[in-house]
Amino acid sequence: MSGTELGLRAFENAALFAIACSLKATLLLGVAWLIVSVSRGHSASFRHAIWAAAILGSLALPVLTLLMPTWHSKTLRNAAAVWKIGQTATMNGEAGKIPVTVVNALTSAPAAGKWAELVLLVWGIGVCVFAARFVAGLIGLARLASGAHELHDGHVRQIAEDIRHREGMRRDLRLLQSEEAKTMPVTWGILRPAVLLPASAAEWPTERKWIVLSHEVAHVARMDWLFQMSAEVVRAVYWFHPFAWLAAARLRRESEQACDDFVLGSGIEAAKYAKTLLDLARTLENPSRNWSAALAFARSTNLERRFKAMLNPSIDRRDLSQRTRFLVAAVAFLLSTPLAAVRLPAQDAGNKFGGMISDPSGMPVANATVIMNNHKPNGIQMTASDAEGKYSFAGLRAGEYELRVTKPGFAEFRATVSSPDSGADFLRNDITLQVGSVNEEVNVYSDGGPESAVNGGVKGGVKDGINKEVGGGVGGGVGKGVASNGVAKTIRVRVGGEVQAPKIIEKVQPVYPEKAKAAGIEGTVMLHAIIGMEGNPLSLRVMNKQIDPDLARAAVEAVSKWRYQSTLLNGEPIEVDTTIRVNFTLKP
Repeated sequence: MSGTELGLRAFENAALFAIACSLKATLLLGVAWLIVSVSRGHSASFRHAIWAAAILGSLALPVLTLLMPTWHSKTLRNAAAVWKIGQTATMNGEAGKIPVTVVNALTSAPAAGKWAELVLLVWGIGVCVFAARFVAGLIGLARLASGAHELHDGHVRQIAEDIRHREGMRRDLRLLQSEEAKTMPVTWGILRPAVLLPASAAEWPTERKWIVLSHEVAHVARMDWLFQMSAEVVRAVYWFHPFAWLAAARLRRESEQACDDFVLGSGIEAAKYAKTLLDLARTLENPSRNWSAALAFARSTNLERRFKAMLNPSIDRRDLSQRTRFLVAAVAFLLSTPLAAVRLPAQDAGNKFGGMISDPSGMPVANATVIMNNHKPNGIQMTASDAEGKYSFAGLRAGEYELRVTKPGFAEFRATVSSPDSGADFLRNDITLQVGSVNEEVNVYSDGGPESAVNGGVKGGVKDGINKEVGGGVGGGVGKGVASNGVAKTIRVRVGGEVQAPKIIEKVQPVYPEKAKAAGIEGTVMLHAIIGMEGNPLSLRVMNKQIDPDLARAAVEAVSKWRYQSTLLNGEPIEVDTTIRVNFTLKP
């Protein structure tokens, strides 16, 4: 696979991974929306916890996808499951045999790559724009904090401490005072939370101080800023997704109402709280976009809704118990984990169907051509093994394939490859190539036939030269005066270097037995032998036992005297199998 193809594959895999994560986030946020929709009678704290769990789960999905082992579901397989690569196994290809192995192929069709580049480009631009907006808010917040100083008013600090202890908050709370008298109270931070108050805070009535600080401390105790920033990250990543915008807006809305419920639960009358909120919204400046990363006490966009909730005596204002929080987190985890483990098309981006091609000695075979064909239009993909014998395919459509591996000097490897029905994880398929066969055939004619002596030898030598080398074939034919058509060999070689096929350097032609000739007996003797490392036939064996014994004896006697040039694999002599056909034919 070329560098360009690998680059396209990388773009496709990245785009598919992003699409798969957005589909899973859709399911997670959709479930949260359904739960919240049917839980309108529950408290704002409960609804906030549902949205927070869904948002954190959406952020965790990509990481969990990479960490979790694959979970395959037969129910979801046709819609979403992607099967990984076939089982790690060595497949020996032989003539006449088609071994079956398994490949887990992507359910998406091979793409040209352009769509992936476009998807990633548009997505990336959107992410950069919204990420820049998010970072600008954090920078503005940092500038706002740097321009403030510690609030030293003892009365305000004492009220804040009383509220903090009543809430059971162990973290220290920083009270900052702005230089501006009209700055809206805001809060931010996780490990070192801070509450920013305007310069006029020291002059506020005690009741207003209690109301504002109770609201802001509630934000800190509930860790609302962490959840809201997580929602902003989700919105930046999935900027195109309506659910991401809905989740961020609903999370902020529920957090404000939950803090309002906390204030009302502390004994503040709803009418007084609403009046204080309205007065502050009129006299103080709303947060600017540069530091909107903070949680402001009063935003004009949601005041009317908050007023209605405050003045509604039938609303559930209870905070969540630790048990309920644990149950919400557990349900979110139980939903996110299997969802992340399900292999959607994008989530096997790094997985490929492939392995290593080697010769029988275990050495890698470079530049072997690998072909995958699903017998459909445009269903052929090709690649080649690298210097280490490795090959790979990605983006294959699920289905049945014919796998073929070819390399000069080796027998063609063929295998049937299909998608599995089970969910077992397999990663690679190694292939062992066998030495290619060289067919040789010797024709032995009777002496009385029309083709004999030198004429027959020349004809046989030319035929032998076609199958082997012309010079050696003609020489052998003329020298022996017997027509020859060559010798067939079936050799198994390991591919790591080059294969040098065996050649006959000394051939003794079989002689037609007189007894068989007189009896009019014809036939073909099939011999199996091993060509030794020194080039001499070993372990000669007659394969067709029904042949006439005289013909078999004549063939064995002649072939046993043949000598071959040694077969070399990676420069080293090896033993190879060979099959020799000796045809005995009577001429009229």
